[in-house]
Amino acid sequence: MENVLDFLIEIGKLKKMLRQGWVLRGIKNPECIASHTFRMAVMAWLLGEERKLNICKIIKMSLIHDICEVYAGDATPYHPFLLNNKKLPKGLTETWPRFSKKEKEKIFYEKHKKEDKALRAIILKLPPLLRNEIVSLWDDYEKGLTPEGRFVRQLDRVENLLQALEYRQEGKNFSMNPWWIQIEELVDDPVLIDFIKVLERKFNKKCLNH
Repeated sequence: MENVLDFLIEIGKLKKMLRQGWVLRGIKNPECIASHTFRMAVMAWLLGEERKLNICKIIKMSLIHDICEVYAGDATPYHPFLLNNKKLPKGLTETWPRFSKKEKEKIFYEKHKKEDKALRAIILKLPPLLRNEIVSLWDDYEKGLTPEGRFVRQLDRVENLLQALEYRQEGKNFSMNPWWIQIEELVDDPVLIDFIKVLERKFNKKCLNH
């Protein structure tokens, strides 16, 4: 039980870790990783019911999908540009970063390797069955091995879109272009597409502006 407590204390650090995509855009008092995880888990439950997926599995997957970031940090799609620079090139966050297929594969491999190591470190002292389940869920999320894994990976993008629209509605000034490109290229789940249409009706044109 003490090992479980230690694990809970470690992942509790996510409540203080800010989402770096918002930090890069200069958002004051942005959401933390735990906040994103909470709403994503609720979305998985509610929207997953529409898809008739394994609800227990997608909620668990949503809850653990970012716990590796306690040790690995929150790397955004713009992270490769920061490796040799302290600041991003001006205007870069106004668009979705483009890489060649070879570059994408390298970025994914390096990020996955770092996060896999971090995940295994943070769950090291949990009971073996729990460790195996968490690794299996996370690997499914990362690679989209099952309908549940593909759904939750896309849901991650959709929750982020919702947060972006909320910030825009509050008067935060940044380009929405990267989110719409992500959605167009990465989200094809019919329930999530229907949900995005609801978002478009809910938020005004100023918030939706690319």
